[in-house]
Amino acid sequence: MLKWFLNRQIAAMERRYAYDAAYMHDLVAADPWAALRFSLVASLGHLAGAPRAARAAAGIVGTLAEDCGPCTQISVDLAAEGGVAPAVLRAILAGDADAMGEPAWLAYRFAKASLERDMITADPLRDEILRRWGQRGLTAISLALTTARMYPTLKYAMGHGKTCSKVVVDGAPAPFAKPERLAA
Repeated sequence: MLKWFLNRQIAAMERRYAYDAAYMHDLVAADPWAALRFSLVASLGHLAGAPRAARAAAGIVGTLAEDCGPCTQISVDLAAEGGVAPAVLRAILAGDADAMGEPAWLAYRFAKASLERDMITADPLRDEILRRWGQRGLTAISLALTTARMYPTLKYAMGHGKTCSKVVVDGAPAPFAKPERLAA
């Protein structure tokens, strides 16, 4: 029964976002309880506490660190559904500081510095996030960054990360600045 329910939920998501989630079906087949727990943990990335554009910026930076298209597209679509303006999403994807707005730029820089383990840069940005939005805001941005990496990492680890694709915002292709790979 749990497998049927989870596969049905995954299929609905696949239809809604025109996305191939075969890796999630494989996870359900292997261990439906693990799939359920994985999805519950991943849902923590939608915690409120910071502006939507800031959470979107952190999430997109995290997704771009692991993905070159399909998962990034879902991150963009979810942010758009959450009310982030198309112009802001295009700016986040392009790394355009002036166009993304100050809250998104703060979270974008913090997310990049955190992924690069550049604490000289991240520490003052973290302090600014705490000053503006408190611990809940920092938690929201941190979880958006962390959970955004989960699905693409799982997809590639399970052998399903084979394609890159263009990312579309509001019906038009949106070039993105893929962050360089982190050193191992």
